[in-house]
Amino acid sequence: MRRRFPAAFLVVAVLAAMAHAEIIDRIAVSVGNSVITAGDLDREIRVTAFLNAMPPDFTPASKRTTAERLIEQKLVRREIEISRYPVPDAATVEPAFEESWKTRFKSDDDFRRALTEYRITAQDIKDQLLWQLTLLRFIEVRFRPGIQATDQDIRDYFEKVVKPAAEAAHPGEPVTLDDYHDKIEEALTGQRADRELDTWLKETRKRTEIVFHEEVFQ
Repeated sequence: MRRRFPAAFLVVAVLAAMAHAEIIDRIAVSVGNSVITAGDLDREIRVTAFLNAMPPDFTPASKRTTAERLIEQKLVRREIEISRYPVPDAATVEPAFEESWKTRFKSDDDFRRALTEYRITAQDIKDQLLWQLTLLRFIEVRFRPGIQATDQDIRDYFEKVVKPAAEAAHPGEPVTLDDYHDKIEEALTGQRADRELDTWLKETRKRTEIVFHEEVFQ
């Protein structure tokens, strides 16, 4: 007759598993009705380190910085969902994903080995790339339409920033505004859109209850 585990043993095993899961996935930050877990922090640190070709940093300061980044991500994702902003299809990150490892690793095996060392998956990388593209799309749709760089803005930037740098890099060569006009307009528009995003994030944070669970950041 097959032996069965005593009921008491099963209860202890279940409780132990629950306790283990609680330790791994304990809440790091509450953001309104959403949460950022310790596991979220760990994964974000590892993926960011992988993409930057650096060792993961799990110091309290690094965890705090990572948490701030994830808080902003939560706020943006909530706005995208509420206002139904368009989001990119997951398939659009495949070319960037391929490039992200083929430029750094000689083979697929080397890439997989690095993922194992960082304790992340290929899907983690794809998710991060998709988020970056989603944020750019959100900025493009939410803020850039109301931003315009005037001809005077472009001319001032050219005279104060671009022209001196170009003349220093290429002495004796002519430097004209026409050569840089479109790039300057794009740069100015991007800078102002980023400032608009920062302002929006600050205002949104004020309206959102955000609670740090300090024990996670020790």
